[in-house]
Amino acid sequence: MEQVLKSPPLFTDDFIVFGILAILLALIFYTSSLNHPFWKKFYTIFPALLMCYLLPSILSSLNIIATDWNLTDASGGFILDENGEGIRIHSSLYKISSRFLLPAALILLTLSIDLKALLKLGRKALIMFFAGTVGVIIGGPVAILIVSIFAPEVVGGAGFDAAWRGLSTLAGSWIGGGANQTAMLELYQYNPQKYGAMVLVDIVIANIWMAILLFGINKKEKIDTWLGADNTAIEDLKDKVSAHTKNITRVPELKDYIIMLGVVFGVVAFAHWTSIYIPQAIEAIWPSVGDGSSMMSTFGDGFFWMVTIATIGGVVLSFTPARKFEGVGASKLGSLFIYILVATIGMKMDLGSVLSNPGLFVVGLIWMSFHALILMIVAYVIKAPYFFVAVGSMANIGGAASAPIVASAFHASLASVGVLLAILGYIIGTYGAIISAVLMEMIAPI
Repeated sequence: MEQVLKSPPLFTDDFIVFGILAILLALIFYTSSLNHPFWKKFYTIFPALLMCYLLPSILSSLNIIATDWNLTDASGGFILDENGEGIRIHSSLYKISSRFLLPAALILLTLSIDLKALLKLGRKALIMFFAGTVGVIIGGPVAILIVSIFAPEVVGGAGFDAAWRGLSTLAGSWIGGGANQTAMLELYQYNPQKYGAMVLVDIVIANIWMAILLFGINKKEKIDTWLGADNTAIEDLKDKVSAHTKNITRVPELKDYIIMLGVVFGVVAFAHWTSIYIPQAIEAIWPSVGDGSSMMSTFGDGFFWMVTIATIGGVVLSFTPARKFEGVGASKLGSLFIYILVATIGMKMDLGSVLSNPGLFVVGLIWMSFHALILMIVAYVIKAPYFFVAVGSMANIGGAASAPIVASAFHASLASVGVLLAILGYIIGTYGAIISAVLMEMIAPI
C-alpha cells in the first residue's frame, strides 16, 4: 500500500486524546441542554450527535489529534524502516472503542428489546436495506460511466492497475465491511501500491455520508411527511420500550452497576473468545477463508463473529431477568459507549484529505449519490420512513460500527435494528461486490 508520510499531531498520547474527546462530549451535551435561544437554534440545525462526530474530525484535520502518523526523530525528520517506508504509529482509541465498547453497547441496548415488536417493523426495513445494496452494486458502474466521459484516465487502466479492480474493494466495504473489502482485494489482485488511495476514498466518502444522514435525523418529520411514511410500527416499539423502562426504573445502587457490568462484559469476553475459535474452525473446513480469497471470507472474520455473538447475547438476555437492568440505566450506559465510539470515528476523518486525489473522490461522490437516489426513490414508492432510509443505508456503508449509531439517534431501543441489518450486510457483501466488479469491468475504459 502506498504510504503518505504524516507528521505527528500535537497530542499523541491516547490518555490525553481521550480526555480531549471526553471534554468535547461534555461541552456538547452541556450546551445542548441550555435553555438559550442561540444553542436551541444551533442544535436544531446541527444535532448533538453530529457535533460529537464533527468536532473530533475538525481537530484531526488540524492535526491536533490523529488516529495514525509517522514516527519522527528529534529534528522532525521521518524515521524509515529497512524498506525505506515510514514507521507508522496508531492510536488505540478506535480499536478499543470498536472492540470493547461497541459490543458492550450492543448488549446494553439490546437486552431490553421487545423482539416481537422488533419483528413487527416488517418488510420495509429489509427492502430499504437491499435497496441500499443495489444502489452500491449499480452505483459503481454508473460512476465509472459518468467519469469516463470527462476523465477516462481516472477510471481506466489495464492489468492489475485497472481502476475497476480497486473500486471493487469499495463495493465490498460499502455493502459489507473490512472482511469483504479484503476479499475483493485478494480476488481481483489490485496493485497494492495504489490501494491506499482507495482506502482513503472509502473512509472519507463513507464518513461524509454518515454526517449527512445524522444531519437529516433532525429533519426526519419533514422528510417523513414528504415520503408519506407510516411510522406506526417504529413508534409502537419506542412506546413499548419506554413504558417498560418507566415501570422498572428505580434508584440504582452500586451493586446494580457491578452486576450489570459483570454480566455485560462477561458476554463481551465470550464474544471475543468465540470470535477467535469460530473462524479457526471454519478455516479448518475451508482453508481459503483465511486468506480472503473465498466468497466465504466474511465467516472467517473475527469482528463479524464478535458483533454477531454480542448481539445474540443481548437478545438472549432480553428473555431473562437481566432485562430489568434497563431500570437502572442500561440503555443510557450503552448510549454513552456509542457516543465515545462516535468521537473516535470522527478522529478518522481528515477533511483536508478530500483534496489529495480529486478524481477518485469524484467517483466516490457520484457513487454515493446514486446510492442515496435509489434509497429515496424506493422509500418514496413504498412510503418507508426516514429511519429505514438512514439505517438501511448505514448498515451497508458503515457496518456494525456505524449502523447502531444512526439507529440509536432515533431512539436507543432501535440500535438493534441497525446491527441486525449490518450483520446481513457482512454476509452478502462479497457476493454483491463481485456483481458490481463484473459490471465495472464491462464499462471501464482501457
